[in-house]
Amino acid sequence: MLRFGWMLLISTVCVATAQSADWPQWRGPARDGHSADTGLLQTWPEAGPALRWKAADIGTGYSAPSIVKGRVYLQTTRGNEECLLILDEKTGAKIVETPIGKVGVNRGPQYPGSRATPTVDGERVYCLASDGELVCLESSSGAVKWRKHLREDFGGVFGNWAYTESVLVDGDAVICTPGGEDAALVALNKLTGATLWKSSIPDGGTAEYASIMIAQAAGAKEYVTFLRNGLVGVDAKTGKLLWMYNKTIDPGANILTPIVAGDRIFSSGSRTGGGVVQLKPAGDGVTAEPLYFDTKVAPSIGGAVLVDGNIYGTTQQSMFCADFATGTIHWTDRSVGPASICFADKRLYVRGYNSGEVALVEPSSAGYKEISRFKQADRSKIQAWPHPVVANGGLYLRDQDVLLSYEVQAK
Repeated sequence: MLRFGWMLLISTVCVATAQSADWPQWRGPARDGHSADTGLLQTWPEAGPALRWKAADIGTGYSAPSIVKGRVYLQTTRGNEECLLILDEKTGAKIVETPIGKVGVNRGPQYPGSRATPTVDGERVYCLASDGELVCLESSSGAVKWRKHLREDFGGVFGNWAYTESVLVDGDAVICTPGGEDAALVALNKLTGATLWKSSIPDGGTAEYASIMIAQAAGAKEYVTFLRNGLVGVDAKTGKLLWMYNKTIDPGANILTPIVAGDRIFSSGSRTGGGVVQLKPAGDGVTAEPLYFDTKVAPSIGGAVLVDGNIYGTTQQSMFCADFATGTIHWTDRSVGPASICFADKRLYVRGYNSGEVALVEPSSAGYKEISRFKQADRSKIQAWPHPVVANGGLYLRDQDVLLSYEVQAK
């Protein structure tokens, strides 16, 4: 009986220390690149983690998957049409595929396929096609509930590579970025698509490629994103422009989804550099006070994560670790090259989008500490820009028309 009691206790502790969690949207539950999974492998076998399954012929694209309640959601392209594809999380088998819109007219042929990641919210999933169709669908069946067109309905204007953002669902609203003077950002009723507000930002320019983040300043909620001409914050209730900051812009390539930490926001332009602004009350409004800017702190397509006060990301050449508060660079390393990144259970998952190699890295300001590395199977000849996703014990890697699921849960 005593032995049974100890076995039960050990079993209970093991269960309590492992946690699996869904990944319902772009960059995870909080849109910050952090997975809530625990109990994951802290080192990988030499050949890499075991492959759970491979879904092939899924259509081209850069959309990362969202994983919710046993289903995998991603956007894909078939010819000149973009689709929502729903797969079974355990097997990778296709459940349903629904057309959502046309391919964006300005999209360069060197960058084929869908860009946005679906946002799953309970019984609904929201997708933005690159030409501007915003579609709300049933998350179970893929049936369309309503649709809007950012260019036709709001006069939206996209940048060189069409619409790319992954829309935000916040409370009863879905918020996105048509771009242009009259409706730079819009909030819609998530159940009906009815317009709640529009942000008039005459000097904002076109929509760019970042996705909206939520921030708090002076006790009020605001939405923060990149337009062509600046990083902007708008009032979450009305859409009123509160501030604009343009030091970190790289017109035509404002890609990084901002990193929000309290009242401080990090942003970066691909070829200009990055820095932090602090939001402060100013009369009846808010100002964004620059704290620092550094041309060498410039993460972009691969994103960046904030872990224990440090930013981890890659420039177009190398990975770096920098102090979030000051911009001080602790180290750089070229071994993986430019990469996309996420964080899960004390480890950084770093995916080289040129090399196809995936590294497991211990976050540390003392230096680059690689634990394991493997080469992704079925590597395409196109840059692997989709960010890695860690959810429910699986590592998901999208490479154009292939989605791979690896087992990273410790046994």
